[in-house]
Amino acid sequence: VMVFRFLTAGESHGPELGVIVEGMPAGVPLTEAALEIDMRRRQGGYGRGARQTIEQDRARIRSGVRHGETLGSPILLLIENRDWENWTSVMQVAPLSADEAAALAAAAAEGTKRAIPVTRVRPGHADLAGALKYGFDDVRNVLERASARETAARVAAGGVAKALLHALGIEIWSFTAEVGGVAVDPANCTRSREEAEEAPLRCPDPAAEERMVARINEAREAGNTVGGIFEVVVKGLPIGLGSYVHWDRRLDTALAGAIASIQSVKGVEFGLGFEQTRIFGSEVHDVIEGRSADGSWVHRTNRAGGLTGGVSNGEPIVVRGAVKPISTLARPLPSADLITGEKVEKAHYERSDISVGPAAGVIGEAMVALAIVPFLLEKTGGDSLAEIQANLAALRARSAAPRTTPSAGGTSAGSGGDD
Repeated sequence: VMVFRFLTAGESHGPELGVIVEGMPAGVPLTEAALEIDMRRRQGGYGRGARQTIEQDRARIRSGVRHGETLGSPILLLIENRDWENWTSVMQVAPLSADEAAALAAAAAEGTKRAIPVTRVRPGHADLAGALKYGFDDVRNVLERASARETAARVAAGGVAKALLHALGIEIWSFTAEVGGVAVDPANCTRSREEAEEAPLRCPDPAAEERMVARINEAREAGNTVGGIFEVVVKGLPIGLGSYVHWDRRLDTALAGAIASIQSVKGVEFGLGFEQTRIFGSEVHDVIEGRSADGSWVHRTNRAGGLTGGVSNGEPIVVRGAVKPISTLARPLPSADLITGEKVEKAHYERSDISVGPAAGVIGEAMVALAIVPFLLEKTGGDSLAEIQANLAALRARSAAPRTTPSAGGTSAGSGGDD
């Protein structure tokens, strides 16, 4: 049974990030240049911090690809951390020699910030819970991995997944739907996808974006941060991915977990989401119009977000993630010291962003792609792109074909799949 999965490694200020993608079929076009597009998109957006001016993220393909096509073997991607050169002694892998330990201690005594052990835990971050879980006395051991810098590796892995989806005619895009309480108005979303991509916040509503930028500026001036909501849309999925028969085979289970796994995400919704709880059922459920001329099934609306009973229903998948304000504040909140347990006036400050909405959307695209591919491979099967394309075409044809009542005692056999 083919298993599609990925695993990231690396610390925020370590030498590099790594990711292995396993289960990718053979024959899928994949280049470093294609991966670089989303890597660059992740670094953009109004409200990002100074780290983005240091890094020039590029995923280097180190295995699993030959002459621009995947081989079916594990794909290894490496992403250099350019900021590593400023952290070599603090983050080195090898044990510190006596001289190195003395030099690091001297740097800390002189006030070199990166050399000082982190003990003033940040409210809202993984600092306290992580340090207590693993028994650390320096929160640096927690924040280096808990940092959203890790999502650069996820976006690289997502680029691999998106390459397969693109080859199958399935497209994923995201946009910023809300920042700091300022939300888009669907009636004013006049920008095309291309125009929104070039906008400061990747927002289709120019008037709302102007107010969003003002909220970010307000937060920056106050030494504060703001959260927001991103929306991911998937077009071109066939009917029938996922299942209602068990909780862990539902497509929405996987998508919700994928979005919730992103650092700072505190809420996930599909289609109308929580709004469905505030209106009557007649205003919620998508009327089924029937089959169109080309055989595809049509719903009058898509309030369910393309998912019914945990199964894709042929409409676009629409999923949103709510991102809390970043935990690291330029004007830190009061907190406590990990070692003494005593109150401190200010928590630790680590260089950070003001708002991450546009970047979170790109990460959301990656996670949605990575969540969908296993279900697609389960349904279509195949070890190569050509085989999967043929199986997907057959699946679409079956969905579009008129239904017939089977005659008693029929002998025709199935050829795999769920029916």
